[in-house]
Amino acid sequence: MKKHKLILPMLALTIFACQPKEKSLNEVFQSINEEVKANSKAYETLGEATSTIGHRLTGSENGAKAEEYTFDLLKSYGFDDVKYFPFEVETWMRGDVEVKIGNLNKSGMETYSAVSLAHSPVSSDIDLEIVDMGNGLEADYAAKPGAVEGKIALVYIGVLPGSPEGTSNLHRSEKTALATENGAKGIIIINQVDGGVLLTGTASVTGGLIDIPAVCIGKEDGMALKETLSKKRMRADIQMTNTANKIKARDVIATIKGSEFPDEKIIVGGHLDSWDLATGAIDNGIGSFAVLDMARTFKALGLKPKRTIEFIMFMGEEQGLLGSRAYVNAAVEDGSIENIKYVMNQDMSGNPVGYNASGRPEAVAFFDNIGKEIMTVDSTTFKNNNRNGAGLHSDHQPFMLQGIPYTAPASNLERHIYGCYHSDCDDFDLVNKEHMENNVRFSSMMLYALADADTLPAQKLNDAETKAFLEGNGLKLKLQIGGDWRWDN
Repeated sequence: MKKHKLILPMLALTIFACQPKEKSLNEVFQSINEEVKANSKAYETLGEATSTIGHRLTGSENGAKAEEYTFDLLKSYGFDDVKYFPFEVETWMRGDVEVKIGNLNKSGMETYSAVSLAHSPVSSDIDLEIVDMGNGLEADYAAKPGAVEGKIALVYIGVLPGSPEGTSNLHRSEKTALATENGAKGIIIINQVDGGVLLTGTASVTGGLIDIPAVCIGKEDGMALKETLSKKRMRADIQMTNTANKIKARDVIATIKGSEFPDEKIIVGGHLDSWDLATGAIDNGIGSFAVLDMARTFKALGLKPKRTIEFIMFMGEEQGLLGSRAYVNAAVEDGSIENIKYVMNQDMSGNPVGYNASGRPEAVAFFDNIGKEIMTVDSTTFKNNNRNGAGLHSDHQPFMLQGIPYTAPASNLERHIYGCYHSDCDDFDLVNKEHMENNVRFSSMMLYALADADTLPAQKLNDAETKAFLEGNGLKLKLQIGGDWRWDN
């Protein structure tokens, strides 16, 4: 009997010794670092997609191919739980555009290089006077009341040199909405990039067709036109045709179930779609294909943090956050919105030097502390230079409007790549492989820390708190212009 009494303690010790040792956060980070450095597929798969698919415009044949490509890629990484989230949208595709500008008496009309802005009317033919409205902000219209009534507004896409200190810019869609509200019958937007680069993008705050034609012209042409308008009156003849049809598109979602809190979801997403002038390598290939490689990394390492992670390829972002809006609307309708605890958005992100607490001061300490942990793995690139500001016009917005906290990399990218934003030069030769892999490394670490945290750095806000948060971050006016302000005042 004494012999048998000794067996049970020895068995218990043996069983205990066989239990897998829980890895420390630093050990997980080290394994992520090694896996991505050795086996990352982010750069390779983005290169393949841009060469075999091309652009990824929502609603196009290319867009459907991109959805299928990423679905199959996630399956190849070992995900059993990959699904499409279908939604129906009214999509816009460009046709022809011609812009001629000349004297008020129609003499000396010259054809300008121009591109239509998305959601312009399916057909438009106007010949009207041009009025220089500076930055195209509320203050510009207040200074010239009634100036653009029945005319064409000329506005700069950024903030002009010499503008009052602290001038806050608006999105091109918001500038178009303001021009329309002030009676303009057309809008010409001047790009801010040197070299005659033409920019596209939506001119609609709602994702639906706008009432007036909107076009972009190059910086040099635009600034010369401004100079001419300071001396004499000019007019523009804008003719365009476009198409708009309802189509079905699909977000692509891969899931890793949480080990302790499977009903609590952390979403990491990036928009897969791009505009059709080039292959969308920077906007947003570097973001969405980083998310795909983050998913591959988690699967390769068998990482199962406490909370469920959804890796989402959103479609329709460029045409009005259509895929993320559809996802959030469905979650609100079925009540699952309460399960979404945090969002990480990857939009033109690369080479992170820190992360954004996104207007939530209570989250600052978490990002600082996790950033210090990341720096123990690599302090050469990652600097823990964190930010704390909230903004709009990417796929985090629908979640943020429901009070859900979000984060995004604070990136240190070469500024020249932004010159090709939404333009015909946004191709794969702009992509920096090392920067993409840095994003996968550091974002995978931050994502794991969020999903595995005992307590999340910020909680979902209620409706009153969300309203105060948006006001406190200076977003009320922009949301009102965009029709997304749901409160009475």
